[in-house]
Amino acid sequence: MSAERVTARYNEESRTPGSGLPAVARHVKDYPTLAPWHGEYLARPLLVAEREIREFADDLRHLIDMLISLPDRMFGGDLEAFRSVLGIDDGQWDVIRKFGDLTPPHFGRADMYHDGTSFKLLETNLGSESGGWGLASEISQAMMEVDAFADFARRNRLGYVHPIRAVVEALRRFGAPVASGREPVVAVLEWRDGLKDYGELWRNFQSALRSAGLNVLLAEVCDVHERGGALYLGDTKIDVVNRAFVPDQIAEEPGGWDLVTPLLRAHRAGGTRLWTPFSSNVFANKACMALVSDPARRRDFSADECRIIDRVLPWTRLLNADALKTDTDLIDECLERREQLILKVNARGGGVGAVVGWETDDATWRRALENSATEACVVQQRVLPRSEPVVDPVSGETEEWHAAYGMFYTPEGCAGAYAKAVPAGSGSIISVAAHAEARSAAVFHQSERPVWGEVPVVGAPPAPAAK
Repeated sequence: MSAERVTARYNEESRTPGSGLPAVARHVKDYPTLAPWHGEYLARPLLVAEREIREFADDLRHLIDMLISLPDRMFGGDLEAFRSVLGIDDGQWDVIRKFGDLTPPHFGRADMYHDGTSFKLLETNLGSESGGWGLASEISQAMMEVDAFADFARRNRLGYVHPIRAVVEALRRFGAPVASGREPVVAVLEWRDGLKDYGELWRNFQSALRSAGLNVLLAEVCDVHERGGALYLGDTKIDVVNRAFVPDQIAEEPGGWDLVTPLLRAHRAGGTRLWTPFSSNVFANKACMALVSDPARRRDFSADECRIIDRVLPWTRLLNADALKTDTDLIDECLERREQLILKVNARGGGVGAVVGWETDDATWRRALENSATEACVVQQRVLPRSEPVVDPVSGETEEWHAAYGMFYTPEGCAGAYAKAVPAGSGSIISVAAHAEARSAAVFHQSERPVWGEVPVVGAPPAPAAK
């Protein structure tokens, strides 16, 4: 049975008098490890075919390898030329180079839409600052503790991957003190005052990691100090820093370098290790997707790689000062195709700075294209997400929602997924931060073989089934 048919069955059973499925959302809302997060949740999980998500995860792994190889493939190893094309300024580049390690691990959250035929990649979000891991894990786990949902999952071969357990395994392998026989102490470090805006999300992450057995601290960069080549929070030595900030915060804030100097000293001394280097942000830059999407650069990829690019990546083109001066055909095409395109700032996420062509008049769109020279941008083909029918647990009415899926990945492979959803027709930017009606949702995969509870998809470390 297809995932679409299972979705229809779920909605039908939700409307049945006496069904326990409408109670799932309330159980999720009250779940202990989700208590730090005050957002809202979709009334049902989103369902995808296991084979489909496996195949996309495999394509994603290869695509990230391609992105990381771009400096050598396209620029002969010239990092200065590469960062110039990406629009990375001197201040940010100084941060990236001083912390070293220009080959980041596969770790982050890929954002994609499902257009009704397949998943299409929108952003890679490579790096430890990408959020949602705790939400994805705990929403799914909470649902499996509701008898009505667990029964439905068993009957319809639904399973999920617990992203937090994959994070724990990755951090243990990366940061376990040599021959110490103890767990690494991990600190999630936000930027100064960052917990005011993102504290709920990181406290959920901390709560989920602790429930999985990892000793996790939460602080801001101004709270820690260096001693003897290691970083400390109070008297507690930190083995691994899971950074929750990015290079531009260091480069753009007065005194930014003073805040991170203790971390830099500890990182260089080796007493505290930095999980995901700042170079992760280089390859998460949207211009990298434009480079692999550009047909003029197809010669740099094999036939198999080109097929992967065509499968998962929508038409994406780089917009910068050089393009505005030299590629008049591109600008004319963007003007003509306004209703099919969205303009995105290379190094920003969550829809910040985006200009939606199909929601913009011609004059505003032209100004946006012209202004893209001041902050490097890309234009990308619109991906229209498929409608997700959801039964409201109070009214019993079926409503249509649009979802942005997030697939988590570690060096071991796919580590599960979740989604953010908004009412269909309520706006084109699907973001919890940008949309008052946004909901978080679990993602379960529908298997062709019998499953129960949590099962790994692609390369994720196996874990016990959820109870």
